[in-house]
Amino acid sequence: MPNRENTADSHQRRYRLTLEFMRKSVQPPAKILDLGTSNPFSEILQNEGFKVSNTDFDLDREPEKLSAYQADIITAFEIFEHLLNPLSVLENLQAKQLFASVPLDLWFASAYLNENDPWDRHFHEFEDWQFDWLLDHAGWTITRREKWTNPVKKIGIRPILRLFTPRWYIIEAVRATG
Repeated sequence: MPNRENTADSHQRRYRLTLEFMRKSVQPPAKILDLGTSNPFSEILQNEGFKVSNTDFDLDREPEKLSAYQADIITAFEIFEHLLNPLSVLENLQAKQLFASVPLDLWFASAYLNENDPWDRHFHEFEDWQFDWLLDHAGWTITRREKWTNPVKKIGIRPILRLFTPRWYIIEAVRATG
């Protein structure tokens, strides 16, 4: 069971870093489609002045529904690792700009699995090149990228490794032309 203090600290750090990453390229009141259900970061974006809407359907089963959404920007933070087929989702996005983050595969930890919640599981944990390849194949060109570590307040070998091993990968991409 995850330590609630570590989880909350990790989320707050990730939210802060994500907002800083986005602020380098976009400003409110841009219209954002945030993939997935409303979440704490959706609320942060709204409080920053962005116009945010979320999806309320199964992205794996109905990716074509995304073509009905018009937005300046698509955000997908910790979404693609849960999908069986993220390629279909990426191909159906109707915006010129994408911000997305995924957890990176860690050689010293298994993929995340919540046995009590079928929606809270990782089907994919990417290496950066795999996510880059997926985006390229779906017609997106990465313009900026960063990796972040996920330090935790614990003692042990894995916590030490988490101090310097990147866990999160975030990108900014534009729809490829031509």
